[in-house]
Amino acid sequence: MTTETAHRAGGTGHADGPGTWAVLLPAERYEAERLVHHDTLELTGLTDVGQPRPGDQVAVLADEPPRLVALGRVTTPSLRHREDPDDPQSPVEPGMLVVAYTRRAFDEPVPADLLTVDGPLTALAPAAFRALADQLGPPPARRTWLVSLDLPIEAGTPAEAVRLFWAYVQELGPRELPAFVSPSGDELAMQAFVLGAEANQDPEEDD
Repeated sequence: MTTETAHRAGGTGHADGPGTWAVLLPAERYEAERLVHHDTLELTGLTDVGQPRPGDQVAVLADEPPRLVALGRVTTPSLRHREDPDDPQSPVEPGMLVVAYTRRAFDEPVPADLLTVDGPLTALAPAAFRALADQLGPPPARRTWLVSLDLPIEAGTPAEAVRLFWAYVQELGPRELPAFVSPSGDELAMQAFVLGAEANQDPEEDD
């Protein structure tokens, strides 16, 4: 993707307020952010590009097709534990850029076809950022959901069964284990989710 001059007009907005940026997530990182809830997005390897300042606003994009999946603000980088759903015990790494999420749209991203970016981090004109963010509309109303994960486990004791349960959860994670979710008080509306999307768990319906 290339950068359009119009989107850089006026700089990044530091003279009048926070700067505005676009972050383009690699496919693997987008999938990890979509599968497991994170309060922040931590990115490394951005030493060859201009750096946002704390308080700057960020539009988080996924590619192919380009779409807006989240908004956030830059926070002060620090040493923090990288939360990887495939490796919960991954090592501590220095954070080059840390973005605190302010709005997520991973389930219903909005098109960003008119916005072009140059690499993993691109400075945006404030008007371009606002036009993109305005497409999200108001956030959905929050409600209580019941989420469960049932695994048949053979073990000698209840404590051993629990240990095996958590071992399977860490090993298989959201990429392989179906989680069942229903609105509180309406268990008949239960749905199964795998890979962050609804998945049919009834083999008879596949016939």
